[in-house]
Amino acid sequence: MECVVQGIIESQNNSHYMRHNNGVRLQHVEALQILLQGLCGVPKERVRVHELCLKSGPNLGVVPSEVRLLCDLAQPTPSWTVRHVGGAMRGAGAEQISVLVRTIVESKVGHNVLRFFYSLGYKLDHELLKEGFVFRFQRGAQITVTVTSANKMPKLYATDEAVPVTPGIQLVEITAPAAAENYSEVVAAVSSFCEYLAPLLHLSKPGVSMGIVPTAAAAAASLMSNSGAKTL
Repeated sequence: MECVVQGIIESQNNSHYMRHNNGVRLQHVEALQILLQGLCGVPKERVRVHELCLKSGPNLGVVPSEVRLLCDLAQPTPSWTVRHVGGAMRGAGAEQISVLVRTIVESKVGHNVLRFFYSLGYKLDHELLKEGFVFRFQRGAQITVTVTSANKMPKLYATDEAVPVTPGIQLVEITAPAAAENYSEVVAAVSSFCEYLAPLLHLSKPGVSMGIVPTAAAAAASLMSNSGAKTL
């Protein structure tokens, strides 16, 4: 299982640029990066992932299934992962918490995984290139904060020609692994951490968009001022 919340943040909007005291423009994403660096105490890692979404054909059962193949292009040797996201936890308890708890299956696979799924009858539905950065750290749970832009390709597998799906907007996703025995503790850890990011962005369950925080510009300017106008 995993616990997850998502939000969006502006990355390129001239009306919301702030200036350091040395005159260099600051974007909201840069302010978030400074905040995360201070909170996490670990260096950021680069994200460049080619994601292919596959859907099952009619010969694979009555209920359609979807898997995602992720190719990590940030590594010297690209590595592949297959990921299947299952259903969300249901019930009154699940409705009352602000974090989505869902089942997930993930495994490392070889470079011929796409051919394998094609032979099973899966078809390519769409593909994306996700670029940005990630922080991984321990804070009551093993938390991962990923900040990425989603990019589409004009033709299959043309990652070098990718263009943003939503220019000026990046997705922030916070996840943490959990089990049936400890998910409530993980939910509490994720919710507690999200409070630190509230001045810059709204975080909610996937599919529940709350938009841009109206005071993010002032919060980012304050963060930059407190950091001495230096990127940590």
